[in-house]
Amino acid sequence: DVARIDQDGFIEITGRLSRFSKIGGEMVPHIKIEQTMCEIIGVDEEGHQPVAVSAVPDERRGERLVVLHTELPISKGELLRKMSAAGLPNIYLPNEDCFVQVDEIPFLGSGKLDLKRLQEMALEFAQNRKTSGN
Repeated sequence: DVARIDQDGFIEITGRLSRFSKIGGEMVPHIKIEQTMCEIIGVDEEGHQPVAVSAVPDERRGERLVVLHTELPISKGELLRKMSAAGLPNIYLPNEDCFVQVDEIPFLGSGKLDLKRLQEMALEFAQNRKTSGN
């Protein structure tokens, strides 16, 4: 974790160097969630995954999963049901209201996910959600 300690000694997680989230004390691997989603919905014409998982702070559980995705061929609810049927634990399943459709998933020139941009997009979603009262 990358964190900052304020003047009162409180620690604020500001980033993560790995592709895991800590939710309710459990380590949740983003790559496993993405792989399962891609097995269910496939990849795009260029072979890129149409989904990417990030996380944002959550007061109650530590972090909350956010799924950025291009157009999905099935509903979010159906995707979540199929992920559960594939054997993913409930803690690996994002909330249906934490799916964010984007024009494209951010990739680096190397073809790898742009984790920094992905995190920025997830945080923008969380901030917009907070200010809109959802």
